[in-house]
Amino acid sequence: MTSSYNFKIISDSSCDLPSVTLSKHNIDLVRYYVTIDGGLHYMREYEDIQPAELYGLMRANHIMPKTSLPPIQDYLDVFRPALDNGQDILCICLTSKFSGSINSANNAFNLLADEYPDRKIRVFDSRMCTVGQGAIVVQAARLRDMGYSMDETCDVLDKVIKRSRIIFTVDSLEYLQRGGRIGKVTAFAGILLNIKPIICMFGGELNPIAKVRGRRKALNEIVNMIEKDIGGDIDSHLMMTVHSDCVDECALIETELIARMGCEVDYSRVTIGTTIGTHIGPTVVGIGYVPKVA
Repeated sequence: MTSSYNFKIISDSSCDLPSVTLSKHNIDLVRYYVTIDGGLHYMREYEDIQPAELYGLMRANHIMPKTSLPPIQDYLDVFRPALDNGQDILCICLTSKFSGSINSANNAFNLLADEYPDRKIRVFDSRMCTVGQGAIVVQAARLRDMGYSMDETCDVLDKVIKRSRIIFTVDSLEYLQRGGRIGKVTAFAGILLNIKPIICMFGGELNPIAKVRGRRKALNEIVNMIEKDIGGDIDSHLMMTVHSDCVDECALIETELIARMGCEVDYSRVTIGTTIGTHIGPTVVGIGYVPKVA
């Protein structure tokens, strides 16, 4: 490990980190876009439209929004100030299984390589989304502040990602099916008799892991799975509850998590932003957990 190394951490807005966390860890974002009118107007995530507004429209009007990845120019606009300030850049992107944002970031890097020959840019696939991606980004910032170099940081993140998970349930697979991000979850299509899927985000994609009858039982089963997976190792993980538009149920799962495992969530009730929410809908409730580096 190097004694001291300064580099800028940048991510895309699908990491769903709150502004206070971004400011605390000196993290910059490149924003995704969402449209609710078939592509006539695109709005920047967290700037032109907030998650609550989108979910309200999805519930009331049954709209099917669409997202657009950040163009190369947006990455150039965020990269340049750091490079001009003499900093190298670690750009941590949404899983490449969901989006081509990592390609836009790499193209921006290639355009800047000759202009800034003394600077280094590394584009890193988080293999995660929303709260999981956000936790990976925060871990990167902690490693940087501990004196790890950019390459050393990425080596540690590769190990952290292998043990990172988001386990969640959703009332309907409609949005996942229409959005084309359903992957292996296709086998769960056509939920009948109040059967709820439990889905795990790991390895860069969504993986179906169980079916439970009833929403409340699904929430309890999520805690069961986490207790079985990490059990007494709870203190060595960042724990985060996450939802799209289900605050009350998020509170229920937090209560169960604390009662069963005796832990406090690190930053609770993270709301899934418009990028991921567009493709998964307004009924997600779950827990993300990532190994701590410090």
